[in-house]
Amino acid sequence: MDMLETRDLTRRFGDLIAVDALSISVARGEVFGLLGPNGAGKTTTIKMLTTLLPPTSGSARIGGYDIVRDQGAVRRVIGYVPQVLSADGTLTGYENLLIFAKLYDLPRREREARIRESLEFMGLSDAADKLVRLYSGGMIRRLEIAQSMLHRPQVLFLDEPTLGLDPLARKAVWRLLNRLRTDFGTTIIVTTHFMEEADRLCKRVAIMHHGKVVVAGSPAELKESLGRENATLDDVFIHYTGGKLETGGGYREASRTRRTARRLG
Repeated sequence: MDMLETRDLTRRFGDLIAVDALSISVARGEVFGLLGPNGAGKTTTIKMLTTLLPPTSGSARIGGYDIVRDQGAVRRVIGYVPQVLSADGTLTGYENLLIFAKLYDLPRREREARIRESLEFMGLSDAADKLVRLYSGGMIRRLEIAQSMLHRPQVLFLDEPTLGLDPLARKAVWRLLNRLRTDFGTTIIVTTHFMEEADRLCKRVAIMHHGKVVVAGSPAELKESLGRENATLDDVFIHYTGGKLETGGGYREASRTRRTARRLG
């Protein structure tokens, strides 16, 4: 049984079709990438799958639960790391995790052990009592992943998890995500603009354009589909999205992206 399945999942905003009849499936323990230009519908898809935004039509099931009828159950089996910062810089790493432990309604007797385990797994034990505003960008991302994993979800959604990070910090996040998959069997759905990241991390990817999935498969299959030697995933992306640089989102999205990158940096 697939851990996640969507059938003709659609979201409209007035006359705009942000996500158009999306049908994908993700196996248990798989790392699946959603790729596409800004405005392709990736974040809207994630928001629907995490129950933050109701679909206009179509359906999706996560861990056997319907995202509309079984929202509470869906939220118990998922974790979500949004593109915008979710950690509070005025609190310590430990305090941030304690707040999330309470939000997830973890039993009081389990909170301390679960928080300490998460800090150790993420390599943050030595920084547990430091204010998060003193953390590096990579440390903040690791803390946010720790927050999302406290209740041990079966599925983890990450929206641009390495945005604004330097190459070393990005690779540290990649290693961490691979550990989550191998050590806990976590199913991971990730959006990213870094094709190298998708190539390294993902077993399969789907490339979205104008709200639709235009092609899906393993990175190797998609590179082979171009029929030329030494093709890269960047080449695949350009080929299937028409080779156009679409910034999408306008001033507000650009401002938010740059603000996040600056705070992480």
